[in-house]
Order: sequence, then C-alpha cells, then structure tokens
Amino acid sequence: MELEVLREDLTFGARTAGHALAGKSSMPILSGILLRAGEGELELCATDLERAIRCRIPAQVKEAGEAVLHGQVLEQLVARLPGEDRVTLSSADGKVRLSCGPATFELLTLPTDEFPELATPGGDPLCRLPRGTFVQAIQQTAFAAVKATETTRLALTGVNMTLKEGKLKLAATNGYRLAVREMEVEGLPEGVAHNVLVDAQVMTDLMRVLGAVGAEEVLFYLDEGQVHFAAGPLIYTARLIQEEFPDFERVIPRENEIGLFLPREEFLATLRRLEITAAEESGAVTLKASASSDALEVHSASREKGTGMERIRLVKPPQRGIEISFKAEYLIDALRRMESEQVVLWLSAPDRAGLLEPAGEIAPEDQGFIYVCMPVRLL
Repeated sequence: MELEVLREDLTFGARTAGHALAGKSSMPILSGILLRAGEGELELCATDLERAIRCRIPAQVKEAGEAVLHGQVLEQLVARLPGEDRVTLSSADGKVRLSCGPATFELLTLPTDEFPELATPGGDPLCRLPRGTFVQAIQQTAFAAVKATETTRLALTGVNMTLKEGKLKLAATNGYRLAVREMEVEGLPEGVAHNVLVDAQVMTDLMRVLGAVGAEEVLFYLDEGQVHFAAGPLIYTARLIQEEFPDFERVIPRENEIGLFLPREEFLATLRRLEITAAEESGAVTLKASASSDALEVHSASREKGTGMERIRLVKPPQRGIEISFKAEYLIDALRRMESEQVVLWLSAPDRAGLLEPAGEIAPEDQGFIYVCMPVRLL
C-alpha cells in the first residue's frame, strides 16, 4: 500500500471511522481502523460489532493494499500533524509509515485477516431521508431512551423507527417520558411498512457522524438484522435490537382541556433556576396555574437547599386551573432540543401525563415533534 492524501481528508476519515471503535473488548482487532487503498480513494473502516462505519476519502494511490492501524493512535496522530497539506502512507514489514512535512511515524499494524467482514448494502435503498431533518429527529428522540447499563429491558434502550405511508416516525422512551418525531421521506413504495429498533447510543453516534457530512440526503437500506445509512462518502451500519418496542401511541394523551402556552426560552431558563432548589430524590418542580391568571407559578423545595418560586407569563390564560409536578430535568431535556419561540404544555389532571409540543409559529426543526412526560407525586 502506498498513497498520498490531504491532511484534512485523513483527519475527517479517521475521526468519522473512530465513532465505531470498540471501547473495552476481548477482541483487540475491534480497536483498529482498516485502511483499504483502491483506485483513487482510501476507505477507512471500523466496527464494534454493534455498528460499523465505512468512510471514503480521495487519494492518489500508487499501490493498492490494506492495513489495520490502532484506531485511537491514528485519530490522535492525524489531529496533531504539522500544518502541511499532504500526508503519505506506505506499508511494509508489518508497519505503516506515515509522513507529513518534517514528521515521520512508523506505526504498528494489526492482522488484516482478523478484521471482521463488513456488510454492504445491496440493491436500491428503501427510501431517502433529508439529512438535516433526520439529524434533528434523532436529536429530539434518542435522549429519552434508557442507557443500556441501567436496564435489562433492551426495548427501552432503543430508538424505534416506523416507516409507513411516506413518513418516518422515531420514538424513544424510558417508561416515564416519551419523545416522538415524525418526518417525511422520499421514495418509500406505496403500501410498504417497516418497524425497526436501533440502540439509542448508536443513533446518537450516527447523528454526530451525519452532522459532519455535507450530503443533502441519507439513503436508508434495510437488511436482515441490520440497517444501513449511506450519505456521501459514508456508510453507517447498525445492528437491530430484536425486541418489540412498547405500543407508544396508546400512551399519548389525546384529550387535554388545559393548555399552558409559554415562551420556550423563558420557560427553559426558569426551570433551570428552579431545578437548583429541587429535592435531590425527585428533582421535581411544581406548576401552578389558574383560569383567571395570565401567569404560571413554578415552585421547587428541598429540605437541604431551601425553596424557590418564579412566575412566567402565559400567552393566554388556561381554561381552568391546575397544580402538577414534573421532574425538571425531563422538561429541560425536551425544551432545549426545540427551536420554536413558543410551546404548549397540554394537561388534564395532576396524575395524568402532560403533552409538550411546539406552538405559535412552529420552527421547521420542530415540525412533527411531541413529548409526553409523566407527573411526579409529591408526598
């Protein structure tokens, strides 16, 4: 293998592939990035067996070949190379020589025959997703899932993706909150419907990777047990969770008489302040509204820290009053991922779930987003 690449291209490729490197693993090869030089390009590949990333960058290839380098070493090194534009790579005797300006490194390699075979999407894509909207949809849903280390219910660690009638609906829940985002897709055949579940952390990494790609579209492929997302020089493969996601549609409150219309940024800032004096065990804030008032009172109290209260103006008085408590963190998580100037919190009773959604002039980034949050019972 012998080639020359632009330093910024190599940095992009190593950083992108690095998202799929295994952390702690009994298989040392999973800590490696495979470099595969072919006609006019260098492909960088990595996998932790849950996800796989293949990233192509332009290259002047003098001799085709492949080698596996320690991923973290390569990532750190290319990020700190001298300011020269070009980097040369050549392999011989179990090492890869990397040169950039005055700097030269002889990097040890891992066995290429031990690197897992990566699946390649075949045939036509199932549909096409607008990249920016898809990235925003992941950001507005994946956070609501449970971390894999915190539960044995795998279904709650994933983002559910439902493709149906020209739309993609993403949903994630931890049992106490639910985030849902619907978006339109292109090219989905009429009558085709699919429902798949992907680990939320894998989806979060996909969001970060897609955020650095300039392509306008993401091609969506579905294979047996895995999905592929292709965008520009990138192919991101994720293994599916083989569990059934809860029937989230039935828990979305449909009839809510009380609507608290609020300025989003003001509501968010108030919750962040009141969270400071919330009780450690519940993290709860209490919302108090009356039918005759154009202000919402937000309270929090803790034996160890004291109490707090703040009033927020309501865009319009609610039809009737209510007092209800929520975990401040849960409301904050949703509000800070929205862009609209105004939101509405729909309520029906102190012991029933609330529904938060954008209101007024809805920002394009918030189209199709809803958030359900269970209340907290305070003794």
